[in-house]
Amino acid sequence: MNSPLPAHFGAGGDAPYDLALRNGGGTLRLIKLGEDGGRHVEMARFLAAADAADESVITRIHGPVLDVGCGPGRIVRAAIRAGRLSLGVDVSSTAVEHARQQGLPALRRSVFEPLPQEGAWDALLLLDGNIGIGGAPEMLLARCAQIISPLGSIFVEVDPEPRTDRGYAATVVDEDGRSSSPFPWYDLGEEALRTRLSGSALEIVEAWEVSGRAFVRIARRG
Repeated sequence: MNSPLPAHFGAGGDAPYDLALRNGGGTLRLIKLGEDGGRHVEMARFLAAADAADESVITRIHGPVLDVGCGPGRIVRAAIRAGRLSLGVDVSSTAVEHARQQGLPALRRSVFEPLPQEGAWDALLLLDGNIGIGGAPEMLLARCAQIISPLGSIFVEVDPEPRTDRGYAATVVDEDGRSSSPFPWYDLGEEALRTRLSGSALEIVEAWEVSGRAFVRIARRG
């Protein structure tokens, strides 16, 4: 299965995401093309240790963990510290290099490419808005369902507004105005995601919020 589109978060152009990782922080903005403002992305949180909201996911996992869009590896580190066999995958070579420099297992790989131990992962993570990868959430979740074990779960961080359901072309801009190439992205809230899963082989089996962040656990039906 190929990625819907090759462009990805913060890449190309002036590559502000990679620059922020190399420089150790800063604030990025995820902007819908043709609009102003956008959503702030605090890189310091990605580079820091896992917080209480992240840990609320880790505590629900009992087996091997695959973190899709792992970035610099904070969730992989937290899962390993909790005693879980873990692997991160990301399309950003800078993010993967950062994770590896910390001694964390990470691969530069798209979720739509062949991955190690497909069908054996207890948990697959799509945190930090990574349900947006590829701009096609149903295609992404169908692919994730191929990767988890028969009794495995997909953990998704969803938009705090339950009805959010929007896809768009976006760009990432840093504090100095450097911009990435456009890429497809998607925002989904719990209610909208539940509707989209209706009639599919997957369903939401748990939902919770911590520190203003919202999460769901998805598993195969029955």
